[in-house]
Amino acid sequence: MSRSADTWILTAQCPSRLGTVDVVTRFLKESRCYITEQQSFDDHHGERFFIRTEFRPLEPDFDAEAFQAAFAARAAEFEMAFELTAPDARMPVVIMVSKADHCLNDLLYRYRTGQLPIEIRAVVSNHPDLQPLADWHGLPYYHFPITAETKAEQEARVWEVVEETGAELVILARYMQVLSSDMCEKLSGRAINIHHSLLPGFKGAKPYHQAFEKGVKLVGATAHYINDDLDEGPIITQGVEPVGHADDPEDLVAKGRDIECMTLARAVDAHVARRVFLHGRRTVVFSR
Repeated sequence: MSRSADTWILTAQCPSRLGTVDVVTRFLKESRCYITEQQSFDDHHGERFFIRTEFRPLEPDFDAEAFQAAFAARAAEFEMAFELTAPDARMPVVIMVSKADHCLNDLLYRYRTGQLPIEIRAVVSNHPDLQPLADWHGLPYYHFPITAETKAEQEARVWEVVEETGAELVILARYMQVLSSDMCEKLSGRAINIHHSLLPGFKGAKPYHQAFEKGVKLVGATAHYINDDLDEGPIITQGVEPVGHADDPEDLVAKGRDIECMTLARAVDAHVARRVFLHGRRTVVFSR
C-alpha cells in the first residue's frame, strides 16, 4: 500500500507493557488524527514492543512540535522512544560504489522517478568508472582510490563527505571494499549493504560461476545493515530467483544482478519509510 501524500509517520519502541498500543491510538484520537495504517509487534523473548503508525491530521493547523511535546509526556510512562516523520520528508543519502553499475543505476532511476523518498547528496567510489553516470544525473562524484596503506586516509575522506552532506543513510551499492571497524561503528544503523546470497554460500571471486559448477537451483541477494562481521549484519530484506540446468554462468550473473537491485531497493524503501527497527543483531521489519 502506497503512503498518502498527507500522512505523517509515528514510530516508537519501548519495554513490553500493558497499554502500549492504547497510549498511541488514544493520543492520536484526542489529537484529532485519523490512523490510516498501523502495525505493531511484541517480542516476548526480548520483552520489547514496536509500533509504526501512519496518520492524517484532521485539523489544518497541525503543530508537529506541540504534538511531539504532548506525546513525550504520555510516552515517558512507558519509557517509549519515538520519532515523528513529516509527509514531505526525503532522507539525505550518500551512495558508495566500485565498478558495477547495476545497483547504482537502479537507485538513480527510482530516485529520478520519485519511487524512493530520498535526496542523493553524493556518489563516492574507489574507482572513476561510474562518474559519467553520476554526472548525467547532476550528482557530485567523489573518487577516492584505496590501497591497504591508504585505507584509513580514504575512509576519513569518505566520512567527511557523509558529514558535509548531512547524509542520514549510506548505501553500499556493490561497494567492493571491507569497511574498517571504526567506520562500521560510525555508520551503525544507517548504512545498508547488498551482497549475493546463494545456496550454498559461495565466497570469493566469481560466486555465480561457483554456483553454476554446483548446479544451484536458486540465486539470491541479502540487504543488511553493516557491522563489524563481514556480510553478517542485521538483515532487512532478502530475495531469490529460481534458475535451472539450462542457465549458464552469464545467465546466473544477469539474474543475480536483477535480484540484487530489487532487494536493495526494497531495503532502502523500508528504511526511509521507517519500517525497520534494529533489535540487537536482528531487525523488526513491518511490511508495506
